[in-house]
Amino acid sequence: QVQLVESGGGLVQAGGSLRLSCAASGTTFRFNPVAWYRQAPGKQRELVAGISKGGVANYADSVKGRFTISRDNAKNTVYLQMNSLKPEDTAVYYCNVDLSVWGDYWGQGTQVTVSS
Repeated sequence: QVQLVESGGGLVQAGGSLRLSCAASGTTFRFNPVAWYRQAPGKQRELVAGISKGGVANYADSVKGRFTISRDNAKNTVYLQMNSLKPEDTAVYYCNVDLSVWGDYWGQGTQVTVSS
């Protein structure tokens, strides 16, 4: 059974930093694409950053230069380092793993709130 557990969210002032973690069980991150999404109140869920099996990262334009996605294969954990946070980054952040024909899985989400 695949389970993803996010952590690291919280309340931070604008300009601050947070690091989100997504720990997996039942699957191995280094063999599958993993991504972070976010959903703000009243808005659709959007892709924030992704990392491929080969370790190539991609980012939404809105977070380029501020966020960094990384993977620790030994800990089977993916991180999202978020710097220079803005109030518009406020959202619930979700981790997702794409297991191809076996479907994709989501974590429960972690709340990030950026105050101005």
